Amino acid sequence: MRRVLLFDIDGTLVHAGGAGRRSLERALAGHVGGLDGALAGRRLDGMTDRLIVREALAALGRPFDDALCDRVLETYVGHLREEIRTPAYRVLPGVAELLDGLRRRGAAMGLCTGNVAEGARIKLARGGLDAFFEWDSGAIGGFAADGEARERIVEAALRRASARLGRPVAPADALVIGDTPRDVEAARSAGIPVLAVATGRYGVEELAACGADRVAPSLEGPVAAALLAGWPGPA
Repeated sequence: MRRVLLFDIDGTLVHAGGAGRRSLERALAGHVGGLDGALAGRRLDGMTDRLIVREALAALGRPFDDALCDRVLETYVGHLREEIRTPAYRVLPGVAELLDGLRRRGAAMGLCTGNVAEGARIKLARGGLDAFFEWDSGAIGGFAADGEARERIVEAALRRASARLGRPVAPADALVIGDTPRDVEAARSAGIPVLAVATGRYGVEELAACGADRVAPSLEGPVAAALLAGWPGPA
């Protein structure tokens, strides 16, 4: 398989049961004070961890500072190790089987996520999915450290794919798999096609309307597997 597959995590591969939000709220409380519900009701789906911290600080009337953001996110990772044990956590339907099948076929797989790298690893490890991805410094993937805007994360993932595989990976030779309009918009800005899955907060019609090349109800079953193995495949 020549195509590089770039997976989002939250709402695409797993549901973390609110562990990320709780961990961030605890981290912010420790550094700048409680949010008092300032982020309640906001859709954080598809946002990078750094952008979420920026919005949280703005809600508290605090200026954004890179060093403070780094400290908050370092603390967040520590809390996430505890919060991820929630019984509400689950691997989404068909994901483990799909990743296993792709690995056996030799697919080049990476992550394209707004999570910090260690947060991504913690979320996937809870469900035994971390083994499907590489984690060294040159591994295929884009993470929160690559930029506050999700577009920068997509660009970083494409650069690392080219370096890892030892060949130029054109945008058309990659595929982003995500569950939010932000995933779609960021990938499209880089010229990368998108398979959107309606396993997060957004439905099939919403994802199709925002420009996804294909939309699947989930990653379970033969349709999603066929799309990933032989893109563009059947609609």
